[in-house]
Amino acid sequence: MKISQAAGNICTVSATPTQKQETDKSSDNKIIYLPGTDCMIRSQAALSAFTSYRVGGAAEWYVAPRNLEALQASLNYAKEHNLTVTILGAGSNLLVSDRGLPGLVVATRHLRHSHFDPETGLLTVAAGEAIPSLAWEAAQLGWQGLEWAVGIPGTVGGAVVMNAGAHNSCIADILVSAEILSPDGTLETLSPEQMGYSYRTSLLQGSDRIVTQATFQLQPGADPATVLAVTKQHKQHRLSTQPYNFPSCGSVFRNPKPYAAGWLIEQTGLKGYQIGGAQVAQLHANFIVNRGGAKASDIFCLIRHIQEKVQERWSILLEPEVKMMGEFQAACG
Repeated sequence: MKISQAAGNICTVSATPTQKQETDKSSDNKIIYLPGTDCMIRSQAALSAFTSYRVGGAAEWYVAPRNLEALQASLNYAKEHNLTVTILGAGSNLLVSDRGLPGLVVATRHLRHSHFDPETGLLTVAAGEAIPSLAWEAAQLGWQGLEWAVGIPGTVGGAVVMNAGAHNSCIADILVSAEILSPDGTLETLSPEQMGYSYRTSLLQGSDRIVTQATFQLQPGADPATVLAVTKQHKQHRLSTQPYNFPSCGSVFRNPKPYAAGWLIEQTGLKGYQIGGAQVAQLHANFIVNRGGAKASDIFCLIRHIQEKVQERWSILLEPEVKMMGEFQAACG
């Protein structure tokens, strides 16, 4: 079983064990219930609704567990049937191929719980919790440390894996520990040092281990009005400098320090350049937006075109921050 880190029907462990069932409504539409749960695994689930780009083909199989036990049951099913597993959070930092994804896609966005401990300032949250919602909740409580994250359109799991960041802050600055699930079903707790953090990446990227929850160190006791004001300031900055009027994945490329990827792309004259329905955003050149009707292949080819042109002018190969999942044609016309 191979696992890749990257909603719909939701499932939990059932108090009354059930027998595995299969409903075959058509040759392309099957439903399977996992024993001992109300988890419904369905076939040929369209993934375009679950990605911020609004593109991508279908998952061969799809499940959305609500708790750890249901997640483990889903992984056990994949292991028993030798299915590749892809983990899907908010779908905000990935590009899914038009051909879809083989194996089992496990959506974690419904793995939700959070606990604010006012005595220690520790915030423990499940992998499916949305980062912006947590930032607002912390601000309303007068807890400092997450103001910078209000504009990051992802979940805790994905943010921990990729070391998400903004405004000169990042997950590695506040992470105390992360609970990790291995393919064999065992859980372990990793420290930030064990995560091997660097700019927008960790040792978990490309691995077969899954973040189930994380604990962050924040600073409670501040005036909520003050924290809310700073949080709103960060949100307004994102809205004024980045395009939110069309579907996108956020920043497409990592910044090749000391340069900013957006500046390199803009200076190469690519703002507004378009392939199919995919366009280099006019407001921020490190964004590719879906202007309507874009295919994943359009976005993929535009990424390759940007890399080629920037390398020609600056001798710098931009490294994608967006994760590409599935099969893409190597050649772009």
